[in-house]
Amino acid sequence: MARLAVLASGNGSNFQALADSIREDREGKPVRGGHECVLLIHDRKAAFAAQRAARLGIPFRHISYFERAGGEAEAEMAAALDEVRADIIALAGFMRILSPSFVEARHGRIANVHPSLLPKWPGARAIERAFEAGDLEFGVTVHLVDAGMDSGPIVSRASFKAESGSALADIESRIHEIEHEIYPKAVLGLLDAIDEERRRT
Repeated sequence: MARLAVLASGNGSNFQALADSIREDREGKPVRGGHECVLLIHDRKAAFAAQRAARLGIPFRHISYFERAGGEAEAEMAAALDEVRADIIALAGFMRILSPSFVEARHGRIANVHPSLLPKWPGARAIERAFEAGDLEFGVTVHLVDAGMDSGPIVSRASFKAESGSALADIESRIHEIEHEIYPKAVLGLLDAIDEERRRT
């Protein structure tokens, strides 16, 4: 069994999709591979993701960056992740830049989902910027996190062609649907790889 932790800042719809993909069924049997979502960390106190975690019975913890150094918050996060022995960490709308030292200590174990076809449109407002530029093809990329801005190795991605005259809201809705489809599959693959590595050793 591999253990997943999720970092989120807001609504938590991607957290919900991830948690749903590995939680137990009504008879208490694992849906996939015996993996477990062991912790949600949220940096904003009012993040709705925490309410989702409470409903799902997943432990959650508020770790604030407010009026404190980022390194102090990261140290608290690192301790929490170590405490639950998290194997894979998934960013789900986590609106903080992780430091190179935090990332390097978890090399190959932090995943992120980004609403563009990387390497195009890294960073914030990716969908809006692509729309304003007149792009016709949109998509989602799951990648491992490195020290750069949305620059880590790509795990998976999916794209679609926007219909002529599509509104920005329609494109955003379709992108969120794709996120909820491919992100859980990619993270499950990473969790499966952890299990496979343990069996070999």
